Amino acid sequence: MKTLQLVVLTFLSITMLNCKGEKKEATDQENSTETTKTSTKNEEGIVKTIAFNLEPKSDSKVSGNVTFTEADGMVNMVAELTGLSEGEHAIHIHEKADCSSADGKSTGGHWNPTMEAHGKWGAKEGYHKGDIGNFKADPEGNGNITFATTEWCIGCDDEKKNIVGKAIIVHQGIDDFTSQPSGAAGSRVSCGGIIK
Repeated sequence: MKTLQLVVLTFLSITMLNCKGEKKEATDQENSTETTKTSTKNEEGIVKTIAFNLEPKSDSKVSGNVTFTEADGMVNMVAELTGLSEGEHAIHIHEKADCSSADGKSTGGHWNPTMEAHGKWGAKEGYHKGDIGNFKADPEGNGNITFATTEWCIGCDDEKKNIVGKAIIVHQGIDDFTSQPSGAAGSRVSCGGIIK
């Protein structure tokens, strides 16, 4: 009789331990599902970044770097340059990510997918999607500009917003915002392709 009780107690102990093990596995699977949901939420807020260098053009010594970051529908651009002459300089997005020519003209004209007149960004008379504007260089030739817009995207399907495959051009002079088609900003002194 004692042997039978011992067998029954052993059987019940094993059964109880197995039930606890199954419950723990189920809890682990639930936690795993919660992690996956968190990952999905994180993926909805993806941050896209493209960073590249600018190379001198037109016998200049102007170089630098540009970073584009897209988050929550907003694209931020940060450009830092060296080797400039003191004063104001124009910066634009041009049609093609081709910096192969010595004068930077292989990039084509300003990026203008909406076929508007050249102008200051946001002007009611119109502006190119590539009309970023002017920035200042200090006496040492260093300059920077920060720009943000919802009118650009990084690698999206909207060709009127997608900046990938275009180029950044820095000009020797200033953009007057009125001369057509490009603001009479002078020679192209630095170039970098926006390539994903």
